[in-house]
Amino acid sequence: MALPKPPKSDDAKSPAYSAPALEKGIDVIELLGSEPSGLSISEMATRMGRSISELFRVVVVLDRRGWLRKDPASDRYRVTYKLLEVAHRATPAQELTHVAGPLMHALAAQVEQSCHLVVVNGAQGLVVLRQESPGQTGFAVRLGTSVDLASSCSGHVLLAFATDAARAVLLQDVGTSATLDARLEQVRDQGNESIPSARMAGVSDISCPVFGFDGHVVAALTIPFLEAIDGAPHCTQAEALDALKATAEAISTALGWYDRADEDIVPTLSVAAPTKKRRSLAG
Repeated sequence: MALPKPPKSDDAKSPAYSAPALEKGIDVIELLGSEPSGLSISEMATRMGRSISELFRVVVVLDRRGWLRKDPASDRYRVTYKLLEVAHRATPAQELTHVAGPLMHALAAQVEQSCHLVVVNGAQGLVVLRQESPGQTGFAVRLGTSVDLASSCSGHVLLAFATDAARAVLLQDVGTSATLDARLEQVRDQGNESIPSARMAGVSDISCPVFGFDGHVVAALTIPFLEAIDGAPHCTQAEALDALKATAEAISTALGWYDRADEDIVPTLSVAAPTKKRRSLAG
């Protein structure tokens, strides 16, 4: 029996099907995603050009399901980490963060700097895991922060070590230039990136690629390095980069990565230490 054809629409730009309640829920989440202080239902209705009655049931359900959280003192709703939690369960990010967490904790303790893990998310990068510095002072990027691929240290690493096809797709949205192309080639040659932060003055970002079992880059491990001036002995940026390289390689190995330029090695997730020597990711 032939499958029924979807109904035709007079407006080619209009969707063939609609789910108004679902669309309202997505609109609410996207709106609150850019409002860290939250909004009341009446404020949401004003911003979205809808009535309070249209949004009330949607907001209540989202709150009950854990996607929103209401501040009882102000009646403002804020988004929760539910979306990030679901994304981690449904994508390789779950395994990546599970493996990387303890290694990043050890890295932060060793160099007394914060570190974070960035993955590609559409045409941007996304911070999916971070570890703050155990020292008295430090600078850390917030979990869930979007990262510009073309201008950031992490973005350069993700672009440089992506496959040619994946990079071409990303650069269609990100945009490219002779300067960026030359920089990405330099990052590939040296195996890491080190540039002043695109967000904060006085911060030098250093980043290394993390590879999956298939040999493809899955994340960028980055330290926003702060140079201490108090005269006490501290880890230098060069020492921090060495530790960063070692940690990125340890995460990659735990994910099943192996150097395909070496002899054939069967990757495994159950063996943390390789039985054969791998060539360094530093190149």
